[in-house]
Amino acid sequence: MRLHRLDITAFGPFGGSQSVDFDALSAAGLFLLHGPTGAGKTSVLDAVCYALYGAVPGTRQSGQGMTLRSDHAVGNTRTEIRLELTVAGRRLEITRQPPWERPKKRGLGTTLDKAQSWLREYDAKAAAWKDLSRSHQEIGEEITQLLGMSREQFCQVVLLPQGDFARFLRADAEARGRLLGRLFDTHRFAEVEKRLAERRRAAEAQVREGDAALLADAHRMQQAASGAMELPDLAPGEPGLTEAVLGAAAVARSTAREQLTVAHCRLTAAESAEAATERALADIREVDRLQRRFTQAQERAALLEERADGYRQAQARMERARKAEAVAPALDLRESAEADHRRAASAETHARARLPETFAGAGAAGLVAAARRAAEELGGLESARRAEQRLTELVTERTDLERQERADEEVLAEAGSWLAGWEESRTALQARIETAQEAATRSEQLGARREPTRKRLDAARMRDQLAGDTDTAAEQVRLAREQTLGAKAHWLDVREQRLNGIAAELAARLEDGVACAVCGATDHPAPARKDAGHVDREAEEEALAAYQGAEERQAERERHLGVVREALAAATAEAGDTPTDRLAAEYEEVERQYERARAEASVLHSVHEELRRAEAEHERRTADRQQAEVRAASRVGHRERLDREKALLEEELTQARGAADSVAARAAQLERQAALLTEAADSARAAEDTAQRLKDADARLADAAFRAGFDTPQAAATALLDDTAHRELQRRLDAWQSEEAAVRAVLAETDAAAAARQPAADVEAAERAAAAAARRTREAASARDAAARRCTELDRLSERATAGVRRLAPLREEYDRVARLAGLAAGTSADNERKMRLEAYVLAARLEQVAAAATVRLHRMSSGRYTLVHSADRSGRGRSGLGLHVVDAWTGRERDTSTLSGGETFFASLALALGLADVVTDEAGGVRLDTLFIDEGFGSLDDQTLDEVLDVLDSLRERDRSVGIVSHVADLRRRIHAQLEVVKGRSGSVLRQRGH
Repeated sequence: MRLHRLDITAFGPFGGSQSVDFDALSAAGLFLLHGPTGAGKTSVLDAVCYALYGAVPGTRQSGQGMTLRSDHAVGNTRTEIRLELTVAGRRLEITRQPPWERPKKRGLGTTLDKAQSWLREYDAKAAAWKDLSRSHQEIGEEITQLLGMSREQFCQVVLLPQGDFARFLRADAEARGRLLGRLFDTHRFAEVEKRLAERRRAAEAQVREGDAALLADAHRMQQAASGAMELPDLAPGEPGLTEAVLGAAAVARSTAREQLTVAHCRLTAAESAEAATERALADIREVDRLQRRFTQAQERAALLEERADGYRQAQARMERARKAEAVAPALDLRESAEADHRRAASAETHARARLPETFAGAGAAGLVAAARRAAEELGGLESARRAEQRLTELVTERTDLERQERADEEVLAEAGSWLAGWEESRTALQARIETAQEAATRSEQLGARREPTRKRLDAARMRDQLAGDTDTAAEQVRLAREQTLGAKAHWLDVREQRLNGIAAELAARLEDGVACAVCGATDHPAPARKDAGHVDREAEEEALAAYQGAEERQAERERHLGVVREALAAATAEAGDTPTDRLAAEYEEVERQYERARAEASVLHSVHEELRRAEAEHERRTADRQQAEVRAASRVGHRERLDREKALLEEELTQARGAADSVAARAAQLERQAALLTEAADSARAAEDTAQRLKDADARLADAAFRAGFDTPQAAATALLDDTAHRELQRRLDAWQSEEAAVRAVLAETDAAAAARQPAADVEAAERAAAAAARRTREAASARDAAARRCTELDRLSERATAGVRRLAPLREEYDRVARLAGLAAGTSADNERKMRLEAYVLAARLEQVAAAATVRLHRMSSGRYTLVHSADRSGRGRSGLGLHVVDAWTGRERDTSTLSGGETFFASLALALGLADVVTDEAGGVRLDTLFIDEGFGSLDDQTLDEVLDVLDSLRERDRSVGIVSHVADLRRRIHAQLEVVKGRSGSVLRQRGH
């Protein structure tokens, strides 16, 4: 990968557009990126990283998105980074624009523009650029695939941060493992460890689950064996559990089978004894039944003899009842005729009582004739009824007509009153509309004056505030200048003191027999000694750092003073010299007039609506008045017609009503009279008919009683039985006969008579013996069933336990194998003597490669003194594999890298960084890295070591590489001619490039 050109616009500290020609810088092989602290040296490297990956290095990721935009950028300038590079033989151009808030094109405020990216490739044949993609994701995947490195690897390999590698040298094995794991992407080996551990835990859980199930079955077998089975004192997962459980189960099954055989023999004996007692009990119960049967038959025969007279009386009563049944129809007929005659006579008496006295002696024929005459008179009243109904309708119409006249009179009066004031109301509403329209026009004019007046007032207030801030900032600048001058004077004094005592500092390095670096002598008879006030290099650097810090604070305060003064000038230009209180009063007056005009104009719509409603009401009132006048004219003739028709009808009804109040009353009188006469005639005819039928029934009843053998009809009626009495008497006769036959049959049985001659049977003793035998049989059967169930359950559980053991055997073998592999990969197994994890083992191999590649450069930087070596020894109780030691050729001893001095640590970490870059490059597929950057750390080197380090870096040109050193060390500006200087200013930083 080689960088060609970098264009930066409105990024970080760069307010405008800046360009870097890496081709010109790389021609020298070694170039310097320098500038004061805070100028933006690191921002150049951030721009390269952002162009490639769309993000800045991990330690500065808070600068993403809109915060990447320069504070010095002009409002409409878009932040943009464009990088041109060659990678894998392809010349590419990447352009990225982070999201930003730009001013709106219309109106006030800002709007958010999304991030954009472009990727182009140069076509050498067509000598033109062609677009490849504008997708963030596609561009990121393409660049990552071409470079073969993630953003973190790129920042470690191309942008070499020396502080990280200094920490790497002094870190423990765990910290080195984390860094190397990120760079070499060894998480897949950690995933292998994790997967093995998960498989071990899963297999262990399955084995424990199987053992737990086996123990559960063992407990069930113990319960089934009623505690006769002894369980092994082992936990799930312990060896020997399977054999112990299966052995105990076999013993329990054998014992249960023996108990089942004994219980079966006992049950057979008990069943035989129970059968014998059951047979004896059946014989005794039969003798007892026959004895009780014969005794009961004798008792029933004696009772029948006592009741013989009653039986003969019942037979005689039944005979008389059968004879009276022949007279029953005549009796029923006579009772029915008598009842009908009583009802007809009563109805006739009631009907005649309701007739007028003029009809008291009339017969049935006279009553019928009178009813016919009343009906004829009623029919003649139908015409009078219709006339009376029409008269009622005429009265209703006359009443409605009068009500309509009153309503129309009210409408005419109300409409006349309202229409009289119409012109005055319309004129008032139109005047209100004109007033509201004038207020709306005035409101628009005042609204246009509000915003400029408010802006002038805000500017005046800002002007007053900034006037005080300017004085404060000027005072701070004056104090900062004094502090800077004091710090500079102190630094010059300390530097002069160090130069005065430099001889003592050089003498501290002299050794007997070793040539002096100044004069070359090997004898040092009187070396200079450090006095009490000696100033060393560290004190001088502290004074210099204090002076530089003061100078930066002075520049920051001067920049702040300039910003405040610019803001004050802008506020004064807008507000002018008018006092703030006068501007405030002017704004308040405009605001008050504006609000009053808006309030007056707000009623315009409501007044328009009110006028529209009033006009609609005027049209409605006018129409109502016209319609009322038309209806009043049409009612005059209608009222006269109604009066004439009413007079004619009243004359006709006076003749038809007679003495009644109305035709309806007269018709009701005739209807009632006709109904009473008809009812009385019908009841008189019914009474005559029922009297004749009663006389005929008496004659037939006397004849029937004589034929049946009764002296009078009353005697026949007395002998007659109803259905219930007849059934009850017949039941008594049948029961006596049945009981007599049953008693005779029992007394004639030979078995019953023979049993009666035997002694009384003892049934209770036989039942007690049978119950005792049945109880013994049930107990034996229960014991046999329990033994059978115990055998069945033990067989079932044993089979299940045996099947579980067979299923568990492969799982147990799998667990043993996986547990050994997981322990070996995790470094916890006894077979892993160094306790080295799998990922650490892989990283140890990578670290050994890095140490070998770093030693080549470290050996040259240290003039052959130091060599980096990888150590696989354990440190304390920790794990081994990621140790890093340095071998000192002067002493021939190996020591930890944490014992190196500051300068030694720098060039050791630089060599380590370069070696790591080579190894990571090879790991990423051999992508060639032609441009490297080294960030800071050179200030800790002395002149000789600095020369050696620069020689090593300069030797990288042999591989056609260019190395950029990022540093503010002044001595490097004399040694490195190709430079890129970052100059900071109040309007932002700028880049100045100087070639070879």
